[in-house]
Amino acid sequence: MANSFKEKLGEGGFGSVYKGKLQDGFLVVVKLLNESKANGEEFINEVATISRTSHVNIVSLLGFCFEGAKRALIYKFMPNGSPEKFVFDENATENDPRQESLISMLGPRGTVGYIAPEVFSRNFGPVSYKSDVYSYGMMILEIVGGRKNVNVKANNTSEKYFPHWVYNRLELEEEFSLKRVTDDEDRVKVRKMVLVSLWCIQNDPSSRPEMSKVIEMLEGSIDSLQ
Repeated sequence: MANSFKEKLGEGGFGSVYKGKLQDGFLVVVKLLNESKANGEEFINEVATISRTSHVNIVSLLGFCFEGAKRALIYKFMPNGSPEKFVFDENATENDPRQESLISMLGPRGTVGYIAPEVFSRNFGPVSYKSDVYSYGMMILEIVGGRKNVNVKANNTSEKYFPHWVYNRLELEEEFSLKRVTDDEDRVKVRKMVLVSLWCIQNDPSSRPEMSKVIEMLEGSIDSLQ
């Protein structure tokens, strides 16, 4: 099905992703988990969670393999690539679509930067739904900024970690000077989304808002966030 795993599309913290084809010619993406990450119970729980997820912008799980130490997840192949290419790369439309597939399995769960600190150290508190609030806040911040939360190629140290750069701008009451933000209305929207995201990515889980509160803040006036 995956052509002996010859056509590799990518690799993440939890495994590698390959392009495959079913007997009827239907193209799929196969995520082959690393054996060190292939805990049986965790795998079954993840399959159950993913199979219950249904959204027009999320690729559905078509099937899975659970044989011995081998674990694999099978998704529909999406030739237009991952949305992050359009958020972070202005030349995304020039990329070869064969190389990418819209797959959620390589992140944000498996990517450092989106993962709440308590996942790594219980000194910050227990892992809970507030850990997902953290990931959501980081994602919103990246969408607003049009860049990833960490940029190791940045010239200035202060620009390498985007949340710090944004927070410093707020402290100094400076403009964010983000691309594609050209009028006052957009600047207000950006400032509101930045403030909400910073609430979400606080190190202390108990200080992060509930998702219902996050929605309320995004839909409400910026004055209530100042």
